[in-house]
Amino acid sequence: MNTIRLNVTLPEEVAKILKGKKSKSSYIAEALREKAEHEKKQKLIEELKEGYQATISEDQEIDKEWESTLEDEID
Repeated sequence: MNTIRLNVTLPEEVAKILKGKKSKSSYIAEALREKAEHEKKQKLIEELKEGYQATISEDQEIDKEWESTLEDEID
């Protein structure tokens, strides 16, 4: 795996979290991956909500069209 050296500035309370960690780089890399995955999932959830909201009136119309079939007696 290729690596790149970065110099970052962190708030003191965040830097304290890293104190005592054997591999600060690994810890930070894992945290960033988790954060990125969380953001990706949140974006997908928002897109799904938008899609649902965009088609809700159409879905309601279809439901009304099929509602009459509930009264049919099928043996």
